[in-house]
Parts: sequence; structure tokens; C-alpha cells
Amino acid sequence: MPKLIAPSFSAYTAGWVRSDLVAGLTVWAVLVPESLAYATIAGVTPVVGLYAAVPALLLYALLGSSRHLIVAPMSATAALSAGVVAAVGTGHGQAAVLTAGLAVATGIVALLAGLLRLGFLAAFISEPVLKGFIIGLALTIMVGQVPALLGVGKGSGDFFEKAWDVLRHLGDADGLTVLVGLASLTALLVLRRWLPLLPGSLVVALACIGLTAGLDLDQHGLDIVGHIGAGLPRLGFPDVSFDQFRDLLGGAVGVMLVGFAEGLGAAKTYAARSGYEIDANRELIGLGGANLGAGLASGMVVNGSLSKTAVNGSAGARSQLSGVTAAVLTVLTLLFLTGLFENLPEATLAAIVIAAVIELVDLASLRQLWRVRAGQLAKVYQLSARADFVGAVAAMLGVLVFDTLPGLVIGIGVSLLLLIDRTSRPHLAPLAPVGGIELAQTGHPAGPWVDTTRNPEYAEVPGVLVLRVEAALVFANADYVRERVRAFADADDDLRLVILDGRTTPSIDVTATGMLIQLRADLRRRGAELVLAEDVGQVRDVLERAADSAEPAIYRTVEAAIAASFTENG
Repeated sequence: MPKLIAPSFSAYTAGWVRSDLVAGLTVWAVLVPESLAYATIAGVTPVVGLYAAVPALLLYALLGSSRHLIVAPMSATAALSAGVVAAVGTGHGQAAVLTAGLAVATGIVALLAGLLRLGFLAAFISEPVLKGFIIGLALTIMVGQVPALLGVGKGSGDFFEKAWDVLRHLGDADGLTVLVGLASLTALLVLRRWLPLLPGSLVVALACIGLTAGLDLDQHGLDIVGHIGAGLPRLGFPDVSFDQFRDLLGGAVGVMLVGFAEGLGAAKTYAARSGYEIDANRELIGLGGANLGAGLASGMVVNGSLSKTAVNGSAGARSQLSGVTAAVLTVLTLLFLTGLFENLPEATLAAIVIAAVIELVDLASLRQLWRVRAGQLAKVYQLSARADFVGAVAAMLGVLVFDTLPGLVIGIGVSLLLLIDRTSRPHLAPLAPVGGIELAQTGHPAGPWVDTTRNPEYAEVPGVLVLRVEAALVFANADYVRERVRAFADADDDLRLVILDGRTTPSIDVTATGMLIQLRADLRRRGAELVLAEDVGQVRDVLERAADSAEPAIYRTVEAAIAASFTENG
């Protein structure tokens, strides 16, 4: 059973124990304050974050394929959870129950996806879309924490409405809260910059707890976390109705996709560094088990954390024993140390959240995506030449204006539309031989054939049009390709041969096969012949089965097609 259960412990040696225990202690120091903070993002009491962390760490260690990934509450899925739960309904006392119910629903969806081997679903969220989504989410989270940082009332609505509400109430900010909040945020950023190995969140949290208790700051108007019930959570299925659980399932799909994509990226990053493989389907099962356990323990949604995984890896973790160690220490925190965190200022908790997500506002990546365009192809594709940038910005604005889950759907939708646009209008490149016209006419290898729009110094073969279709030939682009080939042909009155170079056409479907037969007839009416060269085997197979005697001839090389034409025409 070693491949089915706890794969990270296979080939475990006693020499790993010390480094795993140290890494687990380091992860715990970061996990406790951040889990408390992320629970507030989800709209539940801080201790819910600790409830979720324990079963998530233990179950992922048993089911997941990564030796380094830390699965716990995270900002992105916490914000998604808040949105989904608010849409279902948050009556008196319902937020915590629905939050746990969403974790169970997410776990079930992820487990089913893993068992059905749907790990490829992560490919439907492109990296630029995920980047834009995370930036929008980080900005939304930050603006939601600013009121607690400044001691003003919390507004509602989208990002812009919340930001405007904060600006309108700046005059109402509480001086002591502002001092504690900004000092906490500054300390966190300074520690991250100059002492990255130090658990800054825990250090700042303990320092502020000590100051609050020593100076009775809560008696001077500073809001604190307040009572945190000690002990372990209630175990069992959340008290949600069938209708509520059904409504939660829809949101659970989005939560699962985001959590899976983020966790899979972190897992692959550290697996590549350590030389082992990640199984995407096992990751779905691990994510499912972790969420199911978190929900049954009155917790919240969880997913793989890049930041805590980075802490784990840098501390020397060799297996999931580090995660198990962090889980045991979190249990001890729930049993004996919750009282310590009751004096944690709300402003410090907000600062911890803001410091955790501020690095996710990666505007430099958006600038890079804007610069990445397809050169000459930008003239052809126009807006879709910057498809990655457009998808990222669409996801970001979708989150800022319409909320988290709609923003993700908008980003994915825009990316797919731009992909369809590019697929339906592939680039057709006219080619010329580098080795010279004479060699090409004799049938001898004439060197590479290059795009004349990029290399105008090379001459095309007179009377011959060689075109490279830089895409698969499918129903979506068949008519466009036919029109473009005819347009090229109409520009040459002496044309007698059109060759489609198939080296960049990996596949063809039945619709495109019919198009080639029709195109051959079109060209014959104007005195030219259509042939194929350098075909891929898959294309030849489809043509043999789907076409009839009217399909274009296929030659092994472009030069062979030209030589045959010159021989036939004297």
C-alpha cells in the first residue's frame, strides 16, 4: 500500500527526522497567526482557521503526492468561501455552519474529480488568468482589511465601493488603532525583507499581545480578538439543509478549481527542486480529503499554500512529517494556548492579512504580459495577440467589480474566447527556399523554407505558392484558411501550383478535409493545382479515410512537389 497511502514517507530514513521536526515547528509558527487571520476573511471566528488546519495537514499527508506542500486555510479560497456563503445565506449563526458545509462540498467535489482522473481540469485556468484573479482577489482582501487596520466601520459592495467608503470615513479613524495597525504592518514588512527566516507573523502577533496586555490597550479603545474557545472542535457533518448543501455545491466547484490550481503550482515547484514527480489526480484526492476533514471538524476550506510551502522547504523538510508535526503543535495550541491569542489586536490581525497578500499584487507581471505579443502576428490577431494580458485583466476586473467567483469565470471565459479567435484565424506564411530557386526546382533539398514576410531577401519560386498553415486544420478555421489561400492565389496571375507545407499542421478533421477538396477545385478553375507536402502521419490517415479521389496529392517534401509539377509541365 505504500503507493496508495502516505507516499511521501516511502524510503523514509531516520536522518530526515530532525529536519522534518524543525520544519514542522517553523511552519506552525507561521500557520497559527495566519490561520486566525484567514478565518476572519472567510467571515467566521478566528479559531475556525485552526480547526481546519489540523485535519487538513494530517489527511493531505496520507493522501497527497507532495513531500513539501502545506495544506491549510489560504486567503484566496477564504475570500471565495465568504462570497459563496454570503450568496447562500448568512442568517443568525449560519456563517460558521455554511462555511464548514462548503468545505465538505469542496472535499466531495475534489475527491470525485480525483477518482475520475480529472486532473487535467487545471489546464482550463491559464497562468495569466490565475495571476489576474489573484491580483484582484488580493486587492479585494486588502481593502476589506483596511477598516480594521484604521478602526473605522466596514463598508459593503465591490472593491471600488469599499475603497470609497474607507476614503469617506478616514476622518473617523481611531488614533490608537492606526498606530498599532501601521506599526504591525511596517514590522511585518521589515522582518520579511531583512529577516525572512524569522516567523514574522508570530513575532509581531506575540509582541502586540504583550503590549496590549501590559498596557491595557483594550481599555483605551483598541479592539482585540476576544474570547477564543479552548479545546477541540465538534466533529460531524455540518448542520446544513439539503437545499443549502445543494446550493453550496455550485460554489464548491469554483473553490476547488482555484485551490487545486494554486496548490498544484506550489507542489510542482518544490517537486522539481527535489527531483520527484507530482500526480495531479492524487493532488485532487489529497485536496478533497483535506477539505472533507476540515469541514467535518467545523473548519473552513483549505488548499495548498505557496508561502507556507516555501517556509517548509527552506526549513529543510524532507517529507510530510513536517506537516504532521505542525498539526500536532496546532492541537496543543487549541488545547492550551488559545487564551494567549485573545489579546491579539484586530488591527494586528488585519496587518498580518495585508502583509500576507500584498506580495500577490504583482503588477510587474501584468506589464510583462502586455509586452508579450506575437510580433508580426499582432497585425493579424490584433487584440488576441495580447490574449494573456487581456485574460489576466478581465479576471482582475471581474473580481474587483463582480466578486470572486464571477471574476474567475469571466477570466476563463475571455481566455477561451481569445483562444477560439486565434484558432479560427491561423497565420498563413508564404515561404521561400534559403538554398535558392534552382535547387528547389530540381527536387534537391533546398535548405529550410522561411517566411518571406520576415525574410524578404529570399525569393519565392516563380509560379509556385508555398504556404505554411501554423495551426491544426479544423472546422473552426477551415473557411478562413480557404479564403486566405484564394487571396494569395489571386495576387499571382502566373500561378500554377499551390503547396501547403504540413510541418506546422499536426492534425485535420473531416470539415477541413472537405475544405481542401473544395479549395483544390477552386484553384483548378483558375489554372493552378493544390498539393500537400511534409505532411504529418495523422493528417495523411484522416485524408485517406475521410476523402475520396478528389483529395490533393501528398508529396514527401516541398521540393518533390515542385519537381513533379515542373516535370509534368515540361
